[in-house]
Amino acid sequence: MSQSGSQAAAFFRDVRQSRVVWLVRGDGGSPTHLSEDGRRSLPFWSTSARAERAAKIWGHGLRVGSMPLDTWCERVLHDATRDGLVIGINWSGPRLVGWSFTSVEVLNRLGAPD
Repeated sequence: MSQSGSQAAAFFRDVRQSRVVWLVRGDGGSPTHLSEDGRRSLPFWSTSARAERAAKIWGHGLRVGSMPLDTWCERVLHDATRDGLVIGINWSGPRLVGWSFTSVEVLNRLGAPD
């Protein structure tokens, strides 16, 4: 399994267990980035430590926040679909890279057994 694949698997395993999703944000909201396929991606992490590393790498006064998984599924994933965003999952490494999924793909993976 690739590094991005193992990070994605860890995301779904971790958030199913903890029922919490982590994000980084600044005064202007959460950063989005172009994913490899050119779509705008909104990244999230499965643990506070992963999100802290991302905030440190990106800098610019970003801070870590969290939200309950149910709220994230109902609000954030819905809004991402409406806004044409994909969801970045546990991006890692010095350049913060990883896989991105549509909201529907995220919901399907959250509902699938390990």
